[in-house]
Amino acid sequence: MAKPKKKMKKAAPKARKVAPKAVKRKKPASKGVKRAVAVKSARKTAPKKNPRQVQPRVADVVTSATRASVDFESSMGRMQRAAVRTVGDVAARAMRAVREAVSPSPKIPSYDELPVRAGAPAGAAWGVFGDDDEVGTINLLTPERVIAAADSIRSGKVFALNLPINIPDPPLFTRGKHTHTVKIFPNAEFVLDDFLDNFYPQASSQWDALAHVKHPVHGAYNGIPDNQMTGRGGTRLGIDNLARRGIAGRGVLADVARYYDRIGKSIDFTQAKSIPLDDVQATLEEEGVDLQPGDILLIRIGWTKFYLSASEEIKAELAKETVVPGIEGSERTARWLWDNHLAAVASDSPALEALPKPAGEEMEFLHFHMLAFFGMPIGEMWNLEGLAEDCATDGNYDFFLTSAPLNIPGGVGSPPNALAIK
Repeated sequence: MAKPKKKMKKAAPKARKVAPKAVKRKKPASKGVKRAVAVKSARKTAPKKNPRQVQPRVADVVTSATRASVDFESSMGRMQRAAVRTVGDVAARAMRAVREAVSPSPKIPSYDELPVRAGAPAGAAWGVFGDDDEVGTINLLTPERVIAAADSIRSGKVFALNLPINIPDPPLFTRGKHTHTVKIFPNAEFVLDDFLDNFYPQASSQWDALAHVKHPVHGAYNGIPDNQMTGRGGTRLGIDNLARRGIAGRGVLADVARYYDRIGKSIDFTQAKSIPLDDVQATLEEEGVDLQPGDILLIRIGWTKFYLSASEEIKAELAKETVVPGIEGSERTARWLWDNHLAAVASDSPALEALPKPAGEEMEFLHFHMLAFFGMPIGEMWNLEGLAEDCATDGNYDFFLTSAPLNIPGGVGSPPNALAIK
């Protein structure tokens, strides 16, 4: 009986050891353990694959996925950019409309309502901006319109619109050729100075001051008498008026040259052919840009491009007798310019309008209407090539324009020092 008792004592501890083990089995395994077991099991059962066979398939999948992703992102990017530009343009137009609705603007009479001053000639805007005014339609560049013009800045690109001052060479319209001298500063050889001799401010890209042309019968802008005009006994109507005022506002390009290329029409730059007003209007319509009061209209006919590629013989002939095409110089054109309430008009043409005038049409001179009657500055021989190329690329033909003419007291003209900011 003693031996069985000893066995019972030994069995009891075994039962106590088993119980804890049974409890441990009931504890659920962690996710990490299950994953490890599954991977280990898969390694034992899955057949081995040749790495060389797998790699090309993986590469193909990755390449296809990458291409699809890039194509999708590019497409989405284009759509987003187009949508942003469209929304931005609509918003800008809406803001301009709101500003114009709430901002006070000077009441400008129509062409048919001119003149407003007793004794002024028919079609003259004398007195519209005040009896003592000397800047004319530049008055239309109100602070509100300058602020609104900033909406035309989209990309931040800047285009300088001046030609070098030695082009055309030789100069046109009997103007002389300047000389440029660079010298070492006296008693300071580390300093340079320079000066110009025989410099004609209107020999290259230019603004005409209002004094540049008066009407042969009715006189100068605003009825200012000859003895008060610069160069005729006084100092009035000089370019210094525009220089002190400064020019900034919304610019619009009418690229007639490109429009002609598209419709198969051409310009003979050696002839004094007029570009019909209808073609200027059709150009603006095709570009999808609307003129607004206070705009500065730039008209490109392609003359600068022609001149820069012309032979020396053609340049010499032009200097001897300046024959150039330009826009239609008529009362019809003058009426259209005034009724659109433009602040100024400039072109790459040497005279804006076609010159010389045919016999019997000498009085149909657009300069009489614009400078003497309206007080509307005229710009000529502007370099519009780079600006036109960019407008054709992005489809936006309006921009912010600034110009700072030289402050020459009593000056008759000046390089425009103009910038177009897109």
